[in-house]
Amino acid sequence: MDLLPDLWKQEYWLPPGVTWKDMEQLADSNRPQPQDLLVALPLSLGFVALRHAFERFLAPPLCRCFGVKKRSQSAAGPFPQLEVFYSQRSSHPTQKEIASLMLLCGKTQRQVEMWFRRRRNQDRPCQTKKFGEAAWRFFFYLTAFVAGLFSLIDRPWFWDHRECWRQYPFQPLERAHFWYYMLELGFYFSLLLRISVDIKRKDFMQQVIHHLATIILLSFSYCANYVRIGTLILLLHDSSDILLESAKMFHYGTGWKKTCDSLFIVFSVVFLVTRLVIFPSKLIRATLLLSMEVFEPFAGYYFFNILLLVLQVLHIFWAGLILRMVFKFLKGKLEKDERSDEESVAEEEEEDNSEDDNLDQSRDCYWEKTQPCPASPASESLDSERKKSPP
Repeated sequence: MDLLPDLWKQEYWLPPGVTWKDMEQLADSNRPQPQDLLVALPLSLGFVALRHAFERFLAPPLCRCFGVKKRSQSAAGPFPQLEVFYSQRSSHPTQKEIASLMLLCGKTQRQVEMWFRRRRNQDRPCQTKKFGEAAWRFFFYLTAFVAGLFSLIDRPWFWDHRECWRQYPFQPLERAHFWYYMLELGFYFSLLLRISVDIKRKDFMQQVIHHLATIILLSFSYCANYVRIGTLILLLHDSSDILLESAKMFHYGTGWKKTCDSLFIVFSVVFLVTRLVIFPSKLIRATLLLSMEVFEPFAGYYFFNILLLVLQVLHIFWAGLILRMVFKFLKGKLEKDERSDEESVAEEEEEDNSEDDNLDQSRDCYWEKTQPCPASPASESLDSERKKSPP
């Protein structure tokens, strides 16, 4: 029960010598208060509803404008034994498991492998879903960046980062920056709410860590009145995210290769400059060093800077992926996003084997018409044969 009072100790949130009572010299409307963060919760639900409407009504006509095509896929046949194995065991059976499944269903190895390939394709997100997700994020980041830039460009701390700490923590909160914070916080909450149904990419865990770190950063910096430096961090991140999502939109379309390549080059440069140069040399420097010209370090100072360093580690991770894509691009082999959905590797294998599929089509065409194999107790034996092996 004493945890909450301890959490709000002024030693954690405010510089030495400053108390919560001292903060009352600011008017209530000009002072960040913890209960203000509750505004982000209904905003996050509003973003979820708005995104649903966007993807349902606006994304389809945009798909047609960009020439996004829904990939035609052959449906896997209705075979209960294979479906149970796929859903409960693995989507990539080992060779021993394929041999057992052949005995259960009376099919050839080729037919069993083809069934699993088609079944995996059914679960892969279609291009229209990917495009809708990218378009939604593009419009949000663009709106947030323009609004943030408009509210900050004439503020002294936008140009001189020492101004972020002048008279700290007694800095009045402007309403424009309050809503900038709440909308960004609500948006990242909405991303967490949707993370289970969004496209699962290779950097799924890094994305979860990024969203959580961002939410904690926004919440803490608001309560501790780090709003000035916080708005600059938000603006910096949104600048490259706009280019990333727009490049994805053109990538999913048809006939936009040159536009996509150009946007990818611009995005790569902006990301590397903003995340690996400006962010550590300007913003982290402002929080680590320039802030100490005004106050001595305290618990909140260390906590905030540790979270910024976590973000910087993620930036380095993503920069590695981008540089790998740049290398492939220069070699003329860039065909997909390094962060693409998990089935991308299988997709490459399936495309490599498409020629074989066409050659064997006459031999395997009866697969769809064959009656489902009967249930058999022999499936129990698969458990003893299961071995861990890479797909």
